Amino acid sequence: MQNQYDYIILGAGLSGLTTALRMARDPFFKNVSIAIIDQDLDKKNDRTWCFWEITPDLFESVVSYSWPSVLIKGNKQSTTIDISPYTYKKVESEQLYAFAKAELSQHSNIKFIQGKVTHVSEKENGAIAKTVDNEYHATTILNSIYKPKQLENQQKVVVLQQHFVGWFVKTDKAVFNTKVATYMDFSIPQKGNCRFMYILPTSPQEALIEYTLFSKDLLPKKEYEEAIKDYLNNLGVTDYEITDREYGSIPMTTYNFAQHNSKHVLHIGTAGGWTKASTGYTFKHTLKKSAALIDFLKSGKPLKNYSLKNRWTFYDGVLLEVLAAHNERGAEIFTRMFKKGKTAHIFKFLDEESSYKDELEVILSAPKIPFIKGAFEVLFKK
Repeated sequence: MQNQYDYIILGAGLSGLTTALRMARDPFFKNVSIAIIDQDLDKKNDRTWCFWEITPDLFESVVSYSWPSVLIKGNKQSTTIDISPYTYKKVESEQLYAFAKAELSQHSNIKFIQGKVTHVSEKENGAIAKTVDNEYHATTILNSIYKPKQLENQQKVVVLQQHFVGWFVKTDKAVFNTKVATYMDFSIPQKGNCRFMYILPTSPQEALIEYTLFSKDLLPKKEYEEAIKDYLNNLGVTDYEITDREYGSIPMTTYNFAQHNSKHVLHIGTAGGWTKASTGYTFKHTLKKSAALIDFLKSGKPLKNYSLKNRWTFYDGVLLEVLAAHNERGAEIFTRMFKKGKTAHIFKFLDEESSYKDELEVILSAPKIPFIKGAFEVLFKK
């Protein structure tokens, strides 16, 4: 049948391209047909991804900058932490898209199709993806198209947002330390929320500065930008050029996206719950979840068996409960976690690679009463 494939990947973003690259590099998928459908196959530099890493994975060749240390700052203390054996890395989306497409285009069994997907449906022996102009059939569809309504229409689990506006700035004088990424600077006014500045310096006079919140509601765009202006002013910077801007809102939730999988359709990326619930971090978890997905697909198990739930899902749920009930305590919670400088433990914890001993150390660093209450909320929710 024309337009018939073994696999269709919906979305040529991070999760779709990462999954496709892993399939392309695995001999198991050498003789299967794969289509990647997206309404925009000529994406520009629409976002910046950052992640910590020990062993380089798929995208080391497009890392644009890296930092050996991170800064955690509160009102009363400022801690610069050498994060070895980890390195904090930055990838620009335009370079990642180009790299992935160039490699995937060398595989004759992989095809890119430009089109806006309007509907995905199940059939007896496969699934159908309809676009404005056509329809495509596959034995398996891997769908990265996120539907916010799924979260809006449920009340069972907490949903917060990691929302931000970022400016790429070039200043008139040297104010940035290029060896240190400011991971969380909570010294700014909190205004009843968990708010921090995130700074990625790439030269003494150039950096990405993001005003970031972990909270339920977004702000007017002007409020984010005024906060960045105030921050630069406090650094003594009044003369600067904004060379680019970015903004985003990433869901933070333990919602079970896997419940929407079916016999022939499996959801990936944010649509599949690949975003780290407690932080909104996406990049590293996409690398890990895509590798696990390839193993799952090779196992031949039914797609309905695919699950991401583990003990870290519980930990994430507890933190989200605490932040939902006490958002104003976010700065205290995160600065206490990093206080002793055991960043490697925290990174392992957030990467879902920690031991019970690591987890106990992180848990003991947190305020006890709110977290005990949060744990009961997660355990006894209907």
